[in-house]
Amino acid sequence: MYPAHIESYYRPTTVAEALAAITRQPEGDSMFLAGGQSLMQAIKSRMVRPTSIVDLQSVAELRGIDQANGLRIGAMTRYVEIAEYEQFPAAYAALRDAAERVGDRQVRNRGTIGGSVCWNYVASCLPSVVLALNGTMSLASADGSIRDVKAKDFIIAPLETARREDEILLCVSWPKPPPKTGSAYKKWGLVTDALPVVGMCVSISLDDLGKCRTAQVAVAGLADGAQIADAGGAALIGSAGDEASISAAMNDVADSVETHSDHWADASYREQLIKRLGVEVTLRAFARARR
Repeated sequence: MYPAHIESYYRPTTVAEALAAITRQPEGDSMFLAGGQSLMQAIKSRMVRPTSIVDLQSVAELRGIDQANGLRIGAMTRYVEIAEYEQFPAAYAALRDAAERVGDRQVRNRGTIGGSVCWNYVASCLPSVVLALNGTMSLASADGSIRDVKAKDFIIAPLETARREDEILLCVSWPKPPPKTGSAYKKWGLVTDALPVVGMCVSISLDDLGKCRTAQVAVAGLADGAQIADAGGAALIGSAGDEASISAAMNDVADSVETHSDHWADASYREQLIKRLGVEVTLRAFARARR
């Protein structure tokens, strides 16, 4: 199919110009374009029919990774830039895990972290990682105000977030992590570059005795989209990272979330993936936290 008629196209060079452009049309008629890997498919299939496109490719202030005060990733930072960034602390290593396997090479060279979390597709990697790592989304409005929204409040449901249509995502950020913190992510798909049938992200902080002090587990690939599995995080508290306690925690995760059947896998297979991937990812997060 061809897209429905698009009346205007803007390519601003600053955030202020982008916000001015998005407000020129009635609410809902104009859309921001990030990497375009998801939105353009939706436009071509007429799932969405914007009359105006605001292309963010030339807004330099939305790009880049900065660790001057914690970790800040600009919304227009591409997957390939995250995958090739070697300075992530162990606490945020899951970001690189996910970015290395998002889509295929073409997608990784065009897609952006901001586009991923704002589109919040039902089966995608980055929303679950941002959830597990408790990221903060900074959103700017045309009136000059900026509000910060935690990932658990930002990511609502598939294709639904807390971003208003007249807001632009500036960045995703995290504070400096506590010591002895590690994270990891892994997905399983029908082929290497496929969307996740199931994806697992785990973040672990250890106490001075090497036992889990805090933990967060997130699951990707479910019918309800990326979500935190509180049961898994609670079950990992006090674990020394032995496979038996981790396996028990992942059983709790599989029991606490609702899996579904589709052409790619049935519900029981997804449960097994949660358990198996969960153990592997949690062992890696523990190992990174001990470094």
